Amino acid sequence: MPKLKTHRGAAKRFKVTGTGKIMRRRANKSHLLTGKSSKRTRHLRQIAQVDETQYKAIKTLIPYKF
Repeated sequence: MPKLKTHRGAAKRFKVTGTGKIMRRRANKSHLLTGKSSKRTRHLRQIAQVDETQYKAIKTLIPYKF
């Protein structure tokens, strides 16, 4: 079986923890921040866990991170 290519965009966006969880950054943090409250922008700084329903799709994009 041939080697699989890693989707480079996905590799930059997702990180895998030691226990196998996939972490992602939160959306809506790049621009138009003046209309968002300080509480909201602080919350957007935190990384989030990808929903388990998306694991299969992401594992195909980044096969060698697991």
